[in-house]
Amino acid sequence: MCGIVGCILNKEVAPTIIESIKKLEYRGYDSVGIATLTDKINVKKGSGKIKEVDDQIHLTEIDGNIGIAHVRWATHGNPTKENAHPHNSCDNKISVVHNGIIENYKELREELEKEGHTFKSETDTEVIPHLIEKYTKQGNDLLHATQKTINKLIGSYALAAISIDEPDKIIGARKESPLIVGVSEDGNFLASDVPAILNETRQVIYLDDNEIIQLEKDNVTVMNNQLEPIKKEVVTIDWNPEMAEKGGYPHFMLKEINEEPQVIKDTLSESPKIKEIVSKFKNFNRICFVACGTSYHASLIGEYLIETQLHIPTEVILASEFEYFQNTLDDHTLVIFITQSGETADTLKALKTAKKVSETLAIVNVVGSSITREADHVIYTRAGPEIGVAATKTYLSQLICIYLLVAHLSDDTWLIDKLSKLHDYSLNSLKHEENIKNIAKKYKSASDFFYIGRGFNYPTALEGALKLKEITYIHAEGYPSGELKHGPLALIDEGIPVVGILPPGPSYPKTYNNLQEIKARGANMIILGSEEDTQINQIENKILFNPGIDEIIAPLIYIIDLQLLSYYTSIEKKIDPDKPKNLAKSVTVV
Repeated sequence: MCGIVGCILNKEVAPTIIESIKKLEYRGYDSVGIATLTDKINVKKGSGKIKEVDDQIHLTEIDGNIGIAHVRWATHGNPTKENAHPHNSCDNKISVVHNGIIENYKELREELEKEGHTFKSETDTEVIPHLIEKYTKQGNDLLHATQKTINKLIGSYALAAISIDEPDKIIGARKESPLIVGVSEDGNFLASDVPAILNETRQVIYLDDNEIIQLEKDNVTVMNNQLEPIKKEVVTIDWNPEMAEKGGYPHFMLKEINEEPQVIKDTLSESPKIKEIVSKFKNFNRICFVACGTSYHASLIGEYLIETQLHIPTEVILASEFEYFQNTLDDHTLVIFITQSGETADTLKALKTAKKVSETLAIVNVVGSSITREADHVIYTRAGPEIGVAATKTYLSQLICIYLLVAHLSDDTWLIDKLSKLHDYSLNSLKHEENIKNIAKKYKSASDFFYIGRGFNYPTALEGALKLKEITYIHAEGYPSGELKHGPLALIDEGIPVVGILPPGPSYPKTYNNLQEIKARGANMIILGSEEDTQINQIENKILFNPGIDEIIAPLIYIIDLQLLSYYTSIEKKIDPDKPKNLAKSVTVV
């Protein structure tokens, strides 16, 4: 996620810019840095929280009326001082901060190194100042050099660049990563998000993809990527600071659910790296997943996917139970550890044991975390920081990584094609909010909920039930539909809400019959299925999806509506969904 602030003022910028970047701490970060212009580029940066770095190097004690700053959430390279932004050109005349992922940075870096450029970090960002330097030396000003640079970039970016040769301006650009402009009487601002500038101005211009901005103290010029000026509306922000941190959403959980379409794009960009990791695997004839909580449910879907698509024996082990299974590992077993934080104590302990005998792979959201340093291979989920305790976008990104892993292991172009459609499917799911709100109102007082699925969608039932338990405190259970007659059917009474997960596919007929059995016993049915399914039209509460989402892909999309159902039920019960009682975001003690 990261955070950018840039400003040009009629006074020293460092105190203002550091206060502004503090307002983006909620986005999650591991390092901080600032660059200002005088007769040279002045840079201060370090790894750690703003206060920690400020105590060491005094971030505000730096001269200049123009500057850029950054809080970094590591994506390429560990969270070190060298990898912290800003990054400079070889001649130290240009400095850049950047949010996003440059997918072709390796190719660009190799090209620039051949031309004599020297790199000081492991980041994808550092190619940007070097490219700008290259084009300025060809006779371009900062604006045109930046334009030429972004035309070379594949991926997402929000960036800000300054140059000692043009000390009166900041050039910014945006593609698939947020960037806004703040307009004030004392000067002008660039930022990743509104909270950064609320103490200075409430006059904001929202930039769109493929737009470039030239920021001067008394002037703002917005252009398209052909540098043709664009007239943009100046919006007056009336959010309070807390609302602003949440992007106008009432809670982080809802904000993070709405970020899932972008998370899908960002995580799918890891496909080439996953393919490279797969090429390095040793021979194995067994796979084990090790995880806790929500990550355990993602692993269960991985088990179904691997055994059906790759025909490799697979099992999923709760990290807290791992010690009872560890003696079955050997050098032909691939052990996959899934954890959002990379610091989960049970998972880390299991990894240290497994790596003694087996090849290990970690699927993690936090670069540089303990588990990433222990595993043989690492896949990053690219979900960005998640503030809400209940996992939403991190769960989805874990699933995408698992699906990409299986697609590359099997060389399955069909699966890759299906994954390419996820972004549009997810946007459609977010349109169901009003229907879901009505369902939440109807069942907010329920004492029990049941979630029913089969095959790939049994773990989705488990995850849907977990979300409801976590943030509404309603007792909820997920069951495989084929197990109903082996006990759970005895719990079904008149009026109990039952969520049936019913996508098209081979398991549909049996699941449909199971759900009919439940309905016959008086339960209130909530069905997730296809809009083309005429058999379920008689059921009162339906959450319907686009045609074409078969049961293999359904776990990646149906979960969005189950997350929304839990969220709106918690709102109806007047419970804060971001801070469920007794729970923590990362369990770092055994």
